[in-house]
Amino acid sequence: MNVAVKTFKELNTTELYEILQLRSEVFVVEQDCVYQDLDGKDIDALHIIGIKNNKIVAYTRIFEAGLYFDSASIGRVVVTMEERRYGYGKVIMEASIQAVKEIWKEKSIKISAQIYLKDFYKGLGFEEFGEGYLEDGIPHIGMIRE
Repeated sequence: MNVAVKTFKELNTTELYEILQLRSEVFVVEQDCVYQDLDGKDIDALHIIGIKNNKIVAYTRIFEAGLYFDSASIGRVVVTMEERRYGYGKVIMEASIQAVKEIWKEKSIKISAQIYLKDFYKGLGFEEFGEGYLEDGIPHIGMIRE
């Protein structure tokens, strides 16, 4: 899998369509969660795109400190169901962490993690903080990487 980092304006229409399709496939259909994915924040994000065989198979969006949280942040972490067995979740997260460090020179990164994935994020250096909460009907926990 190759990884690309793009601003919203750099995304072509095919890439944008594939990203939105992937997010809808996983967050709306697979997780049976009706929520407003198109939240207006994609315009301010950098988009980390995992590409395999000319198809987007993994994705995150990252934000500079102050745009989403007080620290830099990573969100909308997603990998197609068919490609999860290859460890692309870890690859796309490592690329996202690296992009935050290189582009914004930020060390601290906050995420809003689905509870069932907290061990995955702990393996990437994130630690829990605060109480768990529901986000769009799904249990989440705040996590930070210093």
